[in-house]
Amino acid sequence: MLRSAFVVFLLGWVIWFWIDKPPPAQLQLPPVSDSLVENFQVAFDLLKSGYVEVAYVYIWNAHYLLLSLLGGVLVAVIYGVISDYLSRRRMRRNFMPPAHSKPKGDKEDPLPEKQDASD
Repeated sequence: MLRSAFVVFLLGWVIWFWIDKPPPAQLQLPPVSDSLVENFQVAFDLLKSGYVEVAYVYIWNAHYLLLSLLGGVLVAVIYGVISDYLSRRRMRRNFMPPAHSKPKGDKEDPLPEKQDASD
């Protein structure tokens, strides 16, 4: 999980610097509050208003440590789920023989005829 949190942390800062801060006209950010819920509400209000870059800059600058940890947990869980699914699939393929499909035209009799030994 720590590796995933570190990767999310670095990715968040790369995105933050890649945005390179929105234009100054848009950058009239509300002050960061001590209330986590209030800050997220302000960020979602900015998103609903159509200011995606401003919302990201605001919320990342205010809570990058919390967002990195939450993102790291999310990435670790998603990686674990996909990894488990693929390993189970690989194990099933190795231990269970593949099902042979019969051609559609061939109809097999449910009870095969006995061959006479006297022939």
